[in-house]
Amino acid sequence: MILKMRGRQAVMICAVASCALVTQAAPASAVSFFDRVFNTPAYREHQRREEKVRVREAAPVVRVSSPRYYTYKPDNMTTVSLEDLAVAPEPEIVAPEAVAPEAVAPQTPEAAAPAVSEPLAAAPETVTPEAAAPQAAQADAADDQAFVSMVDTALHAAPDAASDASAAPQADGASSTGETIPEITGTLPAGELAVSDAAADTPAELEQPAVSAPAVQAVVEPVAPVVPQAVAAFADARGELAHITLRALPEVGKAVKAHYAEEPAFLWVSDDAPNARAKAVMAALASAGDVGLDPSDYAVALPGAVLVASANGGVDLTAAQARHKASMRFEMELSAKALTYMLDARRGRVDADRLSGYHDLPRKTVDLDAAITELAGADDVAAAMVAYNPDNAEFKAMARELARLRDAGDSTRVTIADGTLLKPGRADPELANVIAAIHLRGSHTLKQAHAATLAGYVGTDEYTPELVALVKDFQKENNLSADGVVGSNTIRALVGVSNDDKIEKLVLAMERVRWLPRQLGDRRVFINQPAFTATYLQSGRDPLTMRVVVGKKSNQTNFFYDTIETVEYNPYWGVPYSIIVNEMMPKLREDPGYLDRIGYEVTTPSGRQVSSAAVDWHSVATKQSSINVRQRPGSSNALGELKILFPNKHHIYMHDTPAKALFKRDMRAFSHGCVRLADPRGMAAAVLGKTTDYVASRIAQGRNDSDDVGGNIPVYVAYFTAWPQADGEMGYFADIYDRDAHLRRAIESTRNARGA
Repeated sequence: MILKMRGRQAVMICAVASCALVTQAAPASAVSFFDRVFNTPAYREHQRREEKVRVREAAPVVRVSSPRYYTYKPDNMTTVSLEDLAVAPEPEIVAPEAVAPEAVAPQTPEAAAPAVSEPLAAAPETVTPEAAAPQAAQADAADDQAFVSMVDTALHAAPDAASDASAAPQADGASSTGETIPEITGTLPAGELAVSDAAADTPAELEQPAVSAPAVQAVVEPVAPVVPQAVAAFADARGELAHITLRALPEVGKAVKAHYAEEPAFLWVSDDAPNARAKAVMAALASAGDVGLDPSDYAVALPGAVLVASANGGVDLTAAQARHKASMRFEMELSAKALTYMLDARRGRVDADRLSGYHDLPRKTVDLDAAITELAGADDVAAAMVAYNPDNAEFKAMARELARLRDAGDSTRVTIADGTLLKPGRADPELANVIAAIHLRGSHTLKQAHAATLAGYVGTDEYTPELVALVKDFQKENNLSADGVVGSNTIRALVGVSNDDKIEKLVLAMERVRWLPRQLGDRRVFINQPAFTATYLQSGRDPLTMRVVVGKKSNQTNFFYDTIETVEYNPYWGVPYSIIVNEMMPKLREDPGYLDRIGYEVTTPSGRQVSSAAVDWHSVATKQSSINVRQRPGSSNALGELKILFPNKHHIYMHDTPAKALFKRDMRAFSHGCVRLADPRGMAAAVLGKTTDYVASRIAQGRNDSDDVGGNIPVYVAYFTAWPQADGEMGYFADIYDRDAHLRRAIESTRNARGA
């Protein structure tokens, strides 16, 4: 049975058995033997190890997973039926009985006689009821029908007749030619419609002006409303909407239908062809690439149908229908594409939070009903569309740089073999490429300072001191560690980024800017993770920029924005749950008193302090119970002298650190997700509007305390591999978390979904 057990158990059983035998034979010597075996440091260490094993086996390893990257799902495109718009809504008819009797003025023969070339004459002072009765009865009987006929005529008038809608019909039934109806005076009683018949049989005496009796109100001859050509043309083509569907984003389709139901008129078509406003919109859509969008997302086919004359000189009905359908399809598609552009320009094509759990950027809401109304009334429709892009200096700088790079084409590059590691005093065949890259990418000042070295280099492999000095100065001007070692970071700076790569970085950066507020704020803190920098900006002041350490690739810093609230001095470090489980639990399995020993406080949710050895850590890891762990203030505290808080669900903040040496490195992704500041006192003074001496005095008090930050200062914990620098140049940075690749694929998925 002993042989089936593990070694350490067998040894222990043998030792106990030996002790028992000795005790039976000689009790005194057995006691001495027990002391020698069990009361020794070696055995006590053996017991401690056994306890560790027991604890480890009793509490399985539990880990808190990091956020994930997702397989991106683009916005759904829907097929929108426009059949509802094909039929005009029935006009609202006022029933005759709904009109108050006193509001109806008596009809007179004079009222029934339309004016042709003179202002409407008032009725004679005396009118016999017999003369007025036939006309009044006729008007009453035709009241409803006349209203319906008038609306129907207005909605279905031919475009070329719309401008002549105010011309009065002639006595012989022919249309008037160029006559202008003079200004009409008088009022039309509610519910009354005058009949606009020809006045050929009007008695001559009724054509003379007369003084109206005070008790009789003149009846105004109705003039057909002036129907804009766009409304009339839309009415002619409206039936074709029954055969048209629109493929668009759901919110775009909804806005298009709502607009044309309320305003049934062409915006982009005149005389069956795109008008000047349509051409301006299409030009703006074709220029979408200037602002980092994809013009192919907004392409619209021009209407191609034309009128075909029939053999007898009339218009072929089939051709007219085709023309109407083509015009209506173009109208609807152009409105949909214009709204899609405005939607993309304001909020971006990609929903950031669908990319990964590291993104926390709720998508903006865009009022598309207001957008299409704005387009309908805009004098400059292209400007109205372009205005939906971000309105900040950084985005405009990106657009200028994008145009410059596209004009320049791709640039010459020098390649350096992957895996090259060149150290001073060594020889390497890649040295020639290193010097060639400095010729290409080094500043004029650098090349002038080392002119003799560059001129004397003849392509040898030996990395001489003179060449080391040249490389060190190149590293300095590129904000790299000036150690003369040509490794991955120096090679990246030497090789540079091609124009094509820069263009892609800019396009991705412009998409990300759309996830942020349109105006970033006159006073703000901007943390750019790929650049490893944090910058305080305030109008009228030079920016304060400092190096930072951000999260490791396994503990990535999230992309979000918030508002700074507090500066805390001599802070406690509240250990995040993920660190307790992932990093402290293995040590606690080995040593349950580990946290007590290194000076951490362990408290229950009610605040009662307990020993770390007394905690059921497996229960904590599986969230069956809760515990708080924090490190006391002091020189070894992970947060150093202060932290700057903008409370968020990711538990990310800016803080000091005792690990100052990390700021000297070029690649500074070492934290658990929080942002460590190289100059925490300077940042704290900036956001508080105080001096660094004030901040130092608060720290010197030695106690945990805090100041509130006023002024509503936003902080952007952002991720941009292209971003404008303080010197006016565009900075390009390595994609430390591979987020460019994920965004690139998301944009491609969106393009495919829209083009399917």
